[in-house]
Amino acid sequence: MQRLQQLTQWLHSQVPNESFTLAPASSDASFRRYFRATFENRTLIVMDAPPQHEDCHPFLHIAKLFEDAGTYVPHVYAQDLTQGFLLLSDLGNTTYLQALNEGNTGTARELYGAATDALIKIQLSSRDDELPPYDEALLLREMRLFPEWYIAKHLNVTLSPAQNAKLETVFARILANNLAQPKVYVHRDYHSRNLMVTDPNPGIIDFQDAVYGPITYDLASLFKDAYIRWEEAEVIDWLIRYWENARRAGLPVHEDFSEFYRDYEWMGVQRHLKVLGIFARLCHRDGKDGYLKDLPLVMTYLRAACARYIDLKPLLNLLDVLEPRVTQEGFSF
Repeated sequence: MQRLQQLTQWLHSQVPNESFTLAPASSDASFRRYFRATFENRTLIVMDAPPQHEDCHPFLHIAKLFEDAGTYVPHVYAQDLTQGFLLLSDLGNTTYLQALNEGNTGTARELYGAATDALIKIQLSSRDDELPPYDEALLLREMRLFPEWYIAKHLNVTLSPAQNAKLETVFARILANNLAQPKVYVHRDYHSRNLMVTDPNPGIIDFQDAVYGPITYDLASLFKDAYIRWEEAEVIDWLIRYWENARRAGLPVHEDFSEFYRDYEWMGVQRHLKVLGIFARLCHRDGKDGYLKDLPLVMTYLRAACARYIDLKPLLNLLDVLEPRVTQEGFSF
């Protein structure tokens, strides 16, 4: 309550001659909260990021990078980093996820086309000295969330030394692929809950953890989305459209689509391992069990990719030991 009073007082100081009402807009998996301030003729968003828990500097830096790249992100009207308040433009309250769930194939084609066009703008603006590197240490730390939180805490399983060794071998193979990919700006959560239906599309939010890393990462976030699933044929069509446009724009994607697709698949495996670990951690450490319902889709993506590539088969075999798949007749296989 005291925090909300501080935020209200700060907002009054920024717009002293206008009355407004405040209502929660959204929250995320961090300590950040967002409020929608409704004035007589407009709405604005106030970010509440307690400085003892959140650093607003990355958000401000990346917002400018992405805005300068020509994409639609919240514009920063005012800031108070001592208190942890930002005053932002309002990108509305309709996420891609909501629109896609209510729409049709045409809607999806239009929205994903806009999302990949915006992604190309971001990637074209990349410079190697602006954002933290998505390096081996970070990629590996993320994958190790899987054994720590999904296997040990969620499944309550202790891996044998031999199983741990196999897992580390697969991690090394995944890293070798990820680190060999061309590097660009990476949003890190470029998916249907962080893209807003706006004019122009998309409005891009939740980008404060952006890094400089593998070119296929955001595509894996977008098309191997934990919250909505598409038929593989549709995804391949959307990926080909991105790949063709990216090549024309001069981005360093593979000339061979099959090689590009393999990179996308392997990048997805890294992300799925991370997401499974994060969702398990959100449940078992933070008491946010709403993410458990999204685990099966992420595991489906992971299994499908591991089944396609011989170098990932040891991971698939481990998954089968940890959670035997059950047929409709009740037999595991």
